[in-house]
Amino acid sequence: MRALSRIGLGVVLFWALWWVPLASVGASELADTIEKIKPSVVGVGTFQPTRSPRAQLLGTGFVVGDGRHVITNDHVIPHMLDSENREHLAIFIPGRGDSGEMRQARRVASDPLRDLTLLRFEGRGLPALRVGDSDRLREGETVALTGFPIGAVLGLVPATHTGIVSAITPIAMPVRSTQNLDPAMIRRLRDPYTVFQLDATAYPGNSGSPLYRPQTGEVIGVLNMVFVKEGRERALDRPSGISYAIPGNYVRELLREAGL
Repeated sequence: MRALSRIGLGVVLFWALWWVPLASVGASELADTIEKIKPSVVGVGTFQPTRSPRAQLLGTGFVVGDGRHVITNDHVIPHMLDSENREHLAIFIPGRGDSGEMRQARRVASDPLRDLTLLRFEGRGLPALRVGDSDRLREGETVALTGFPIGAVLGLVPATHTGIVSAITPIAMPVRSTQNLDPAMIRRLRDPYTVFQLDATAYPGNSGSPLYRPQTGEVIGVLNMVFVKEGRERALDRPSGISYAIPGNYVRELLREAGL
């Protein structure tokens, strides 16, 4: 019995020693990926020199294409700007500590149906992220996202969250009564598409954050905290806390249309 106990203990120790390095490798891979991702993640909002505060961070975006373009959610961008008082779109590049850099930007293309917008910003380019084939993503896969979950409350510092793809699901659910239909819902039902439902922590400031593979940093989606919820969860009395992402292949289509 003692011999069997020693054998059993040895097996347990073997598996424990074998598993710990694997877990460390996974954490190390994610840490390396985050280090590569962060220089491409920017804040998106507006800047107005006569306003206080002058900078207003509205969401997150990430650099694509030639390094001078940013993808974000369409709902992040204001429909109207106070151009008379020199309000303009801007991206905010994190710096060391709480400091950051502002660049003027403009909208160059958009896909309102899928809540995507492409911006071009002034100045030198930034490292661009690769957008991969999102059709290859499967339920149960681990994913990561990096963005500004609570805006710039604690400084312009991007944060990373991880989770899994819990479902690949239609953007809109049929409603029980025509009284619940509005133009936006009708458009979704006429041209349905699938989105990624995530078991991952995200907040409104994460809108526009890249959803990527932790091992490689390949982008496979864009976080969406408002547009999709209105389509899928409007009947709920309280927010479910579920996060969603627009598949990256729609980003690829938008980039192709823009010549990128």
